[in-house]
Amino acid sequence: MIVETRRHIAKTISYRAISSLSGFLVFYVATGNLKIGASITLAEFLYKPFVYFLHERTWYKFIKFGLKK
Repeated sequence: MIVETRRHIAKTISYRAISSLSGFLVFYVATGNLKIGASITLAEFLYKPFVYFLHERTWYKFIKFGLKK
């Protein structure tokens, strides 16, 4: 099965949106401050997609765990 890079990019974007929303809710509830919750969420929103994408590509290229031949 060939998995195209654009699939990994689409998964990265959808995961990031869900993760950012849930993270914002946690940060807002924990701090009670909308600005702090939004600031932390923005910082995560900017750097975590790159980390996730690299993680996804590493698994695709190098880790064969759980794949059927």
